[in-house]
Amino acid sequence: MTLLILFVVALVAGFIDAIAGGGGLLTVPALALAGFDPLTVVATNKLQSSFGSGSATLAFARAGRIDLRTMWPVAAMAAVGSFAGALTLTSIPRNAAAIALPFLLVAVATYFALSPRMGDEDRNSRMSRPWFVVTLVPLVGFYDGVFGPGTGSYYMAGFVGLLGFGLLKATAHTKLANLSSNLAALFTLATSGHILVGVGLLMGLGQFLGARLGVGVSMRHGARLVKPMIVTVCCVLALRLALDPSHPIGAWVAAHWTRLVD
Repeated sequence: MTLLILFVVALVAGFIDAIAGGGGLLTVPALALAGFDPLTVVATNKLQSSFGSGSATLAFARAGRIDLRTMWPVAAMAAVGSFAGALTLTSIPRNAAAIALPFLLVAVATYFALSPRMGDEDRNSRMSRPWFVVTLVPLVGFYDGVFGPGTGSYYMAGFVGLLGFGLLKATAHTKLANLSSNLAALFTLATSGHILVGVGLLMGLGQFLGARLGVGVSMRHGARLVKPMIVTVCCVLALRLALDPSHPIGAWVAAHWTRLVD
């Protein structure tokens, strides 16, 4: 029954991830609730999420939505950043990232919600592509190697806000960056002994199928669907992380809720 639940969770996560990112909001807690230790959760999540990002990237590429000739540096630098992040996974304190993450996600949601001109058409870029590739891309990739949830939202914000990509184009290239950083982290963690291959492959099948469905829906509906989903996913993910008992906000809410109940 646990494996069936994990498969269904991965299917739904793959669908959401292909459109707006944030699938880790479902898969990471699901793996943790299944009783696996934190390193196993992170490592196995990289395996299963690679199937989702790979499926979405392949579907977008076949539809002509990804220009690999000009965007391969994005994939390369995402991999470099993620490789470095995964190498330091056990030595970097994750509390700082976990505490800051909800606020960053709210900022991303606010940007997408309030931007009146956002659509499927490209706009003027605010940063040169080479500078974007050597700064934001490896930074987000590093975060993906260390932690993960919200990575797609940060890539989306960068592609749209800094490079001026339309939402559908940004979604497609976010999947390319996600795939590269997932594979780099997976390669780094492959010898750690923390990857549950059977569980990861089963969830990977769910991710693959869900991502294919998500790509089809996003290409049919474009910005009309992508924009509200990004805002919703960012807000839900921020709320989920902020209310975790390990987060200061979650600890404060838990303490006051207990007092109120008592």
